[in-house]
Amino acid sequence: MKKISILILFTVFISSTFPENKDFFFSSDRTSISLAKGNELTNLIGNANISSEETNISADSIELFGDDFRFARCTGNVLVVDKKQGILITTENLFFDRNKEIMTISGYAEMIDQKNEIVIKGSYFENRGKDNITIIQIGVRILKASENDSMICRSEYAKFYRDSEILELSGMPIVFWKDDEYKATRITINLETDDITLTGEVSGTIRSTETEEELNE
Repeated sequence: MKKISILILFTVFISSTFPENKDFFFSSDRTSISLAKGNELTNLIGNANISSEETNISADSIELFGDDFRFARCTGNVLVVDKKQGILITTENLFFDRNKEIMTISGYAEMIDQKNEIVIKGSYFENRGKDNITIIQIGVRILKASENDSMICRSEYAKFYRDSEILELSGMPIVFWKDDEYKATRITINLETDDITLTGEVSGTIRSTETEEELNE
């Protein structure tokens, strides 16, 4: 009877706290809840899950806290599915600010952007949902595959503007594209047109497409 009372109380609290367009739902194997005013805290342990109309986050454990439970700290086998942006993220630790729609990851992570058909790997991510910008740092690896070829990018810092499909690379950036290799202080790529802009100290290697038979003619 006590468990039922706690669940009803929490459901009423959530419904009255969040506006209709910010409702979210949660589930887990075990749950501990503190509703002390100013110190609200919910721990979801084992198969933890929080979801809204646009985003679903699952992890081994999730801690919800802050005003109106705006913050989520996710740990272990974290999977994010952002249906609005067409993004999947896998990592071990993630911090999410629901109000600002900012996800921060300190540690290795992989992001699949289905809309822009790219895979991004790195050791620090900051995904700004409202601005449609993703910042990636430390050992950045980006793969864009197409029917005819693939583009591979490496750098220590990257900023991805998803709306305009512009990728900016800095920190010893290098791009491999159609057997050619490009290096510069800064590299900007239009992922829609595959245009590559090199800035600063520039170097590259262009592979010849001529066959040995053509060279002997």
